[in-house]
Amino acid sequence: MLYSSSSSLLSSTFYQPLEAKIPNCQTKRKEVKSGHHPLKNSSNNLVSNSTHLPPISKSITSTSNPFVKHCVKLRQSSSYRHSHASVLVVGTTLIREIHEFYNLKQEQQTPIECLFLLDKAEVPEELCDIPGERVYVSSLVMKKLSGVQSTESIEVIALMKMPKSFVNLIDTHFEMDCTSLFRSTRRVLVLEGIQDPGNLGTLLRSALAFKWNGVFLLPGCCDPFNEKALRASRGASFQLPLVSGSWIHLEAFSNEVQVKMLAAHPDSSNEFKPVHKLSQGLVHSFADTPLCLILGSEGSGLTEKARQFCELISIPMADNFESLNVAVAGGIFMFMLQSEFENPQS
Repeated sequence: MLYSSSSSLLSSTFYQPLEAKIPNCQTKRKEVKSGHHPLKNSSNNLVSNSTHLPPISKSITSTSNPFVKHCVKLRQSSSYRHSHASVLVVGTTLIREIHEFYNLKQEQQTPIECLFLLDKAEVPEELCDIPGERVYVSSLVMKKLSGVQSTESIEVIALMKMPKSFVNLIDTHFEMDCTSLFRSTRRVLVLEGIQDPGNLGTLLRSALAFKWNGVFLLPGCCDPFNEKALRASRGASFQLPLVSGSWIHLEAFSNEVQVKMLAAHPDSSNEFKPVHKLSQGLVHSFADTPLCLILGSEGSGLTEKARQFCELISIPMADNFESLNVAVAGGIFMFMLQSEFENPQS
């Protein structure tokens, strides 16, 4: 990893220390004295001596700035995001939700490393107490960073560290302790091949709303830190324990923790095993039982492995309906099967 913490990313070598906040939440920017700045490019814009670190000035006007290119690549590329363990988060509402969660949980370290603001703009009031650097950018840079055509609705963008609550077992080479993956295992959502970031983000937000304890992502799922998934989840990607792993990991988890494995599947008389209809009676029978619920991909549904490994359950529907959108169906299942004995992420 190129850098492991915000202190190394936002080193004082490249940024001047923050000045004291003034009442309107704006931070005054220091003038760069002659002989104390990095080289300037052909557009007379300050550039850093590293492509992954911001310049000493807190003002960026060029879309060719190496730090801007780095941040854009974080937004666009999943592999690049995970290799640097950093995420670009666009929009005041999304940043506020994440910030309020960390304040509520009284986390010592916020994941927010710096805020990008339009030149001469004020920090939104609800984000005034966020620590870290402020980088003032031109409208062209803001457009490049956000990836949207009009930046009128984009007040702020944040560079954040990937949360510690995300674990990638596929890239882990040490022995897994299944009992430590989730703080509680009463209700765990398992997603298999959910490729649409809007659906995945909506499912994460529903899991958070209905007090599920975490989400296990099987291969084929889109990145939960994809920009569209982040928007749909409204920050749940930073608030829920997330584990990315294979069926080998999931089976080991199931065997060690002793959870009942359920899988959502359309009711069909052609199945080789029974499909139980979701009902109050079924829900009550699971009241004291730790559960994993598997939802299959939007197109092909559950894999053969999931159908064999799990008990199958379906949502009763009118005869002319075969299935629902996976995010809609998942919301219904999670609402009905939620545990009444847990607080969120407890």
